[in-house]
Amino acid sequence: MKKHRYALPGFAVLAALMTSGAASGEPVIIDHVTLIDGTGRAAKPDSAVVVEGGKFTVVGPSILARDLPGRRIDGTGKYLIPGLFDVHIHLAGFSPLAKDKDRAPGSKDGKWVVDRKEGEQALASYLYAGVTTVLDVGNIPENILPLRADERAGKLLAPHIFATGNLVTYPGSHGTDIAVNVSSWPEAEAQLQQQYDSQHPDVLKITYDDEGWGSRPLIPILPKDLLQHIVEFYNLHGVRTTVHVSNESRALEAIYSGVDTLAHTPIQGPLTEGFVQMAAAKQIPFATTMMIGDNYSRLHEHPEYLDQPLYAATMKPEERSRLKKLVADGGETALRNSKPLYQRTWRRWMKTQTPILEDNLRRIDEAGGVIATGTDGSNGAGEQRELELLAEAGVPPLHVIKAATYNGARFIGKQETMGSIEEGKIADAVLLSADPLADIGNCKSILMVMKAGEIVDESKLSLAGGPQARRMP
Repeated sequence: MKKHRYALPGFAVLAALMTSGAASGEPVIIDHVTLIDGTGRAAKPDSAVVVEGGKFTVVGPSILARDLPGRRIDGTGKYLIPGLFDVHIHLAGFSPLAKDKDRAPGSKDGKWVVDRKEGEQALASYLYAGVTTVLDVGNIPENILPLRADERAGKLLAPHIFATGNLVTYPGSHGTDIAVNVSSWPEAEAQLQQQYDSQHPDVLKITYDDEGWGSRPLIPILPKDLLQHIVEFYNLHGVRTTVHVSNESRALEAIYSGVDTLAHTPIQGPLTEGFVQMAAAKQIPFATTMMIGDNYSRLHEHPEYLDQPLYAATMKPEERSRLKKLVADGGETALRNSKPLYQRTWRRWMKTQTPILEDNLRRIDEAGGVIATGTDGSNGAGEQRELELLAEAGVPPLHVIKAATYNGARFIGKQETMGSIEEGKIADAVLLSADPLADIGNCKSILMVMKAGEIVDESKLSLAGGPQARRMP
């Protein structure tokens, strides 16, 4: 595997870089606002939140900020939540390089085409949708790592980017084309060391799935003892791990092999009560990833969703038109990656299984387990859909917001510095015009997005749908 070296600052330096602009400006005071702080605590009306130096410095009743100097934002009738997290993305911006028109995309010639603009547009879509932190859990280094470096250096207007770089798997297993493929131990150790040294993963993604579900054929699976060696290697280097699984059996094996988080919640069937209780006892964070499956049937049954403002702003008009035509044509003729897009068998399977996944997530949450929003996509509008699906599953709105904020920070191990509106934490927040506890869809009523204490100027975002007006003067 070729090395890709990108200089990356440590997290403490990162925080300083992200907040340096805010540190030189006046404090921002959001007062008389209803605060939903992300911890799961009840909403607090008539609150004040003061931001200075890129962090929350005062959080409490509005009277505490009455005499403080700074720029005031009247929060009367408005709602403040933490910036949202998407802990499972695969950022767009790369595609296989085919040598001739008949060659199947994904062919293993080790060459990829990187489209920097496409990646930047995808990142912009997250900020526009209120997502201030993303975790990319499988990509090619040439695509994601330069973007991560530029975001941390303050050169790119984007969410906080955490990334795996290449994932790790067994030859021929899930994600093999964008993975470090390892076969045995200790021979794999040198490969993993090279990945660690050259890519500095924030979290390491492993795939542990033999598939054979939905419309997927059986494939090779990573040996369990090798999985444990991989987890131990990265943990001993200070890196958390997440694992792709799809059923309860593999999830249990992965958890007892020492993984820190699950990149998916089992979808192949209802969870046993014992598994649910184990999830709560061990406090293993589970990514939700409902949106990706829901989209298969949603496109065919409700293509009008593509006309919602978030999608219109964050998708290319020609892509929205192409998807609508796909529905009009029956959806079986269009090709992507040499496979029928939204093919009938896969669509029907996902429509059946998504409600099961929803129920599994509801039960984990009810038992006191940790669920964190992840979409398995590459567009910020998908995060808002993930929130809707959690609410549809019966997860209370206050818990949905916690899943999308504080639990997201727990997933990446940054809950001490991010994920909730508390004094001393990085000031990521979203100001809403309507109550998200009355209707989780109100998380789309965005008046302002703040990242690391800086109010995002939407007119400067490179959005695929075209320029958008700044929402907060």
